[in-house]
Amino acid sequence: MNLLAALALLLAAQTPPSPAEIKSYTGQHRAAARGDAAELKTLLGRKGVKLDPRDGFRRTPLHVAAYLQQHDAMRALVAGGADPNALEAERYDIVTIAAVANDLPTLAVALELGCSAKNITSRYDGTALIAAAHLGHANVVRMLIRAGAPLDHVNNLGWTAVIEAIVLGDGGAAHLETLQVLIEAGANLNLPDRDRKTPLDLAIARGHKNMAQALRAAGAK
Repeated sequence: MNLLAALALLLAAQTPPSPAEIKSYTGQHRAAARGDAAELKTLLGRKGVKLDPRDGFRRTPLHVAAYLQQHDAMRALVAGGADPNALEAERYDIVTIAAVANDLPTLAVALELGCSAKNITSRYDGTALIAAAHLGHANVVRMLIRAGAPLDHVNNLGWTAVIEAIVLGDGGAAHLETLQVLIEAGANLNLPDRDRKTPLDLAIARGHKNMAQALRAAGAK
């Protein structure tokens, strides 16, 4: 595995609850993992209930429900006062969790419940859009753009969604489609990385001919 491939895996890494953690859960976390919306409504209706309790990885019950695709539980938690924009230990919100998983149904629920596509997430100060772009999740990118995700946010590596689709992508059909979605949405195609390399420079350097062609056709320099 080359350095960029290893970096791509690291950037995509998330930590869903393990089977052992799920087995140990109690209260809201257990109900969220099981998708028990009725139990969550009961728990959240109790006087003095603590909202957004955290597990050992600082996951709230809402994070657990998102990781496990428990949509009814997600809705019950937010209806009961859970914060839809909460971040866990690695600074992921439920939108970014769904985006990385290429999980469109959970992403739709997360957005419906008020988790913002504009949130700055992860240790890289990125966005769900950047994460989805580097993984080549074109339909996720489309949904995030419709939800108002910032097209040209620069993370702490100095990369935009356009750059990550090129630098961390494989140049294949999925990443090309992702790049084209970003182009059509009006992303800035000339924002350089920290070495002053433009997206076109980077596509050429990596031998991504179709990406370079798409960038040139869109007016990239």
